Amino acid sequence: MPDQSLQDNADNKPANPRILVVTPEITYLPQGMGNLANIMTAKAGGLADVSASLISALFSLGADVHVALPHYRRMFNSRVGDVINEKLMTYKNKLPGARIHLAEDRIFYYRDNVYSQAQGGAPKISLAFQREVLNNIIPWVKPDLIHCNDWMTGLIPPMARFLDIRCLFTIHNVHTRCMTLGEIEDSGIDAAEIWQYLYYRYPPGNYEETRDTNPADFLGSGVFASHFINTVSPKFLEEIVEGMRDFVPEPIQKEITAKYEAKCAAGILNAPDPGYHPGTDELIAENFEPESHVQGKRANKAALQEQLGLIHEPDAPLFFWPSRLDPYQKGPQLLAHILYDVVSDYWDDKLQIVFVADGAFQQPFHDLVRFHDFYDRIAVCDFDEKLSHLAYAASDVVLIPSLFEPCGLAQMIGMKYGAIPVANDTGGLHDTIDMLVPEQNRGNGILFTVYDSQGLRWGIDQAMNFERLPLKRKAQQRERIMQEAAERFTHEQTARQYIEIYEKMLERPLVNPF
Repeated sequence: MPDQSLQDNADNKPANPRILVVTPEITYLPQGMGNLANIMTAKAGGLADVSASLISALFSLGADVHVALPHYRRMFNSRVGDVINEKLMTYKNKLPGARIHLAEDRIFYYRDNVYSQAQGGAPKISLAFQREVLNNIIPWVKPDLIHCNDWMTGLIPPMARFLDIRCLFTIHNVHTRCMTLGEIEDSGIDAAEIWQYLYYRYPPGNYEETRDTNPADFLGSGVFASHFINTVSPKFLEEIVEGMRDFVPEPIQKEITAKYEAKCAAGILNAPDPGYHPGTDELIAENFEPESHVQGKRANKAALQEQLGLIHEPDAPLFFWPSRLDPYQKGPQLLAHILYDVVSDYWDDKLQIVFVADGAFQQPFHDLVRFHDFYDRIAVCDFDEKLSHLAYAASDVVLIPSLFEPCGLAQMIGMKYGAIPVANDTGGLHDTIDMLVPEQNRGNGILFTVYDSQGLRWGIDQAMNFERLPLKRKAQQRERIMQEAAERFTHEQTARQYIEIYEKMLERPLVNPF
């Protein structure tokens, strides 16, 4: 039987407004939220970290926060080990915890990852999740505000609008799916009830005409029906509104612009996983703090050089490429065009470049290294979590020449480890990087504004100017940058901004002070 106290709270409006966070991903949940909260881990990207930090911050404040998750039995069970019988956990977790509400469907039970790569798999998973949230979890929780994330939850804001429940919709990535009302109804969702609050590929007439011929856009519906939206950086929101991102479909761009002009949109920066901390990181060769970074980074650089077969030189400028090698967004082709000249021009400095990244553009870098015999100067490696952490700890510079970046985390992680970012002036990179001016003791990285190989080359040259400064001056600036990054780029800062939006939408505090 469900907890009677929970039923009583559901039937009577609580003193504190009730928040329901709907997310397909989570990194962790705070102790006390419900049965086996500590093993609820299903992560594909930054959404999992943001959701976890927000829920934890709300819970620690005493807010009445609930979370809706798919019941990823296999992923959750894999965390249990020998502590509890797997079958017992599988069936006991069918009962909702006090604040954790698991969407039940066989499509989730045996998955090893959050998103499906199979044709049509992701929309089916999304529909099953949303069906359970709409039909079972929302009626049970009776929230005052629902926080939805990305296109996978895009049908929930229309129902929230229909039920007169406030709804925040967060856009982490501008991806979407489209389905007809008929396909949505076949999944068990009563689309006829909310069809007027959905966003369609073409202007809809009536329900009958629309049902089987005019697909509803999930991301567009989330934006259209929600009361407030946010992107994961202020600059990326501005770029969408100004029409600078042509991969955003024009109708969705107009809907986001309408929310922005109505002052119902904001940009809130994500923050890195707290596990990225050089003082406690168990994946690096030697831990260090800002004040001990000179020795710490040298030790990690030596370990990385040994592991990858690079020249053993503690003072060699080490550049790190941490992002997937995707020429559409991340800009590896910009570096490929100038790679030979960069290494040759800084040959006497023993400049080194390390790639720890998968992607379509990995092979051209392998070819360049082989053709020029740069094996002791350049290492091209498949992505590996441990190697990536070691590279952050060892590197002096992080290269991020992205064409666009909704938020970006590599630049923030790099700063925490004392690596100076060289990046294109866009999106979250713009919001987190200020031009480094050592003589004025300000700034934390280098931004170039012309998106081509020469723009990147200018940024690399500026980074090398910094690397050639006397050791004491460099150390002072790195220590300052590390300290500022540790204070600024935290989940607590991110959660505080979401809480401000919640309270603005609800027009009252999240926690009753009495």
